[in-house]
Amino acid sequence: MSEQLTLSAESRDRAGKGASRALRNAGRVPAVIYGGNKEPVSIHVEEKALVKALMTGHFFNSVIALEVGGASHTTLAKDVAFHPVTDRPMHVDFYRVSADTKVTVEVPVVFINEEKSPGLKKGGVLNIVRHEVELACDASHIPEELTVDLSGFDVGDSIHISAVTLPAGATPTITDRDFTIATVVAPSGLRSAEAEAAAEGE
Repeated sequence: MSEQLTLSAESRDRAGKGASRALRNAGRVPAVIYGGNKEPVSIHVEEKALVKALMTGHFFNSVIALEVGGASHTTLAKDVAFHPVTDRPMHVDFYRVSADTKVTVEVPVVFINEEKSPGLKKGGVLNIVRHEVELACDASHIPEELTVDLSGFDVGDSIHISAVTLPAGATPTITDRDFTIATVVAPSGLRSAEAEAAAEGE
């Protein structure tokens, strides 16, 4: 399960571009907490702490506890606006969730046992079609990653979502087909050799 992140925040009384600019100049990032049938709450978080959380690589598929004035808000990050030139975070949208809230998250795919893939051992190349898979799951059970076992896959094989063991309660949001996650393809050199062998055999 993905680990929970914690960020300290402060309430934001003033809105508007001028107030937001003043916050950013002070090393803070404006944000809002919304959803959960409650009124939106305008807040701001420390830029350094936010950047550190963003750098974890699982900011968007982790539950984030926002500590605001002694109260804790359980949220998911829904959107981060970045400056087009400097890439500094400009604004964050946080969505309130509870433990049983159904959420949709992008979960990274990790491949293991490459040395047990006959196709890769003979020089094949792993062509990754999906680096992430969108899953629907409970907010309290967001998987940190999906593990794909490459054991037994040969050149020409495709790895579909049906070959992946999903965490309990998690389902792909694409339900109308058994979509491909990766394929094992022959490198150009191997393809050329096979083509020559086929030509000689004719």
